[in-house]
Amino acid sequence: MSEHFISTCKQHLSLGDYLDAVKTVVNNTFDSPMWVRAEVRAVSSKGGHYYFELAEKGDDDDIIASCRATLWRYRAGHVLSKFKRQTGTDIQAGTTLLLQGQATFHSQYGFSFNINDIDPDFALGALAQSYHAMITRLDDEGLTNLNRSLPLPFDIRHVVVISPENAAGLGDFRREADRLAKHQVCQFHYHHATFQGNHAPQEIRQAIIHAMDAFTDNHQHLPDLMVIIRGGGAVGDLAYLNNYELASLVAEQPVPVWVGIGHERDNVVLDKVAHHSFDTPSKVIHGIQNHLRHITQLAKNAITDLHRLSEHRLSLAKKDVLFEFRQIKTTAHHKISQERVLLNNLLTHTKQHTKTKLTQHKHLINEHLHTHHSLKPKLTTLAQECRHLQSVILLGDPKHTLKKGYTLVYHHQAHISSAQSLNQGDVVQLNFYDGKRPAMIL
Repeated sequence: MSEHFISTCKQHLSLGDYLDAVKTVVNNTFDSPMWVRAEVRAVSSKGGHYYFELAEKGDDDDIIASCRATLWRYRAGHVLSKFKRQTGTDIQAGTTLLLQGQATFHSQYGFSFNINDIDPDFALGALAQSYHAMITRLDDEGLTNLNRSLPLPFDIRHVVVISPENAAGLGDFRREADRLAKHQVCQFHYHHATFQGNHAPQEIRQAIIHAMDAFTDNHQHLPDLMVIIRGGGAVGDLAYLNNYELASLVAEQPVPVWVGIGHERDNVVLDKVAHHSFDTPSKVIHGIQNHLRHITQLAKNAITDLHRLSEHRLSLAKKDVLFEFRQIKTTAHHKISQERVLLNNLLTHTKQHTKTKLTQHKHLINEHLHTHHSLKPKLTTLAQECRHLQSVILLGDPKHTLKKGYTLVYHHQAHISSAQSLNQGDVVQLNFYDGKRPAMIL
């Protein structure tokens, strides 16, 4: 009992009284509205009232302060319509806002920040600041002029198109693109992605990568051009396209990238890194048409110049041929006359030379004939003498001698004509008319 008594005797306040005191301090201290910068963590609405979760992050991206905020129905219509009218977008989680409001404290519901107004210019300024910081980074890394440095192909035959599906801007683009494709002037390969919301940059990047891979797999070469288009929209909607990873991917594409996003007043970071930027999707297809008309006109001019040059060259060639023909004809006549004179001279000379040679050979023939006649008696006498000598030779033939009974003696195949050349006991060969016999010397 003593402990309970001591406890009840301590000075204290009820929770209600304590919170009422806090409320009094809060209301007296923050008795007028103030501008507060905070990030929207979450936003919801019920019965026309809007309920926010606000927070502030530190350098390490940790939340260092947070509270609830309320935009009551009687102020919500005016404040939100003004914000959307000037920024072109609704308030979403992740947006940093400059809020005018007043701190309130309720004994039952706790602390809250009652919003009276939201500054649209601050939201636009934050977007612009982020935009310029991104441009500076891309420029420092050499990406703003990387795709622009690629040469535009002479002929545009295949175009990869990245756009939202069923968008109005795509419809404007396709009306002219389908006409070009129908006449087989240019072929368009469409790939779609969401261009609005926090996930838009990632979807567009995936669409670009998939489109390039699919095209090179099917055609074994790169497309001639890539086109990224979407129709106009709120500034806040287009702000999702101000993404560094998306911009760097566009800048690093191996083919020229043409961008047509929004209306004439719209500007996104993709316009800064693209090969060429157009105000609208319609102007992109018109740019392709103008390029094709330009190269067609160049081709026509080239054909006209070639035809004109060919006619000029043919005219000069005809003149040269006629001149050469006259020269050849004149030269031929001159050469024929010269050759005719030379031929006549040669013929005359040949006749004279032939006549002289015939006379000389005739004289030689006569001389040879006279010599032949003078030698004929001598040849007859020599023939008679030869016949007489032949008879004498025939009479001196050993065969005739052997027939008369004589014998030829050979020793070691040598003819023996002297008895002194043989010794007793030598074997000799005796040749008779009708045969041979050996004999021994005694």
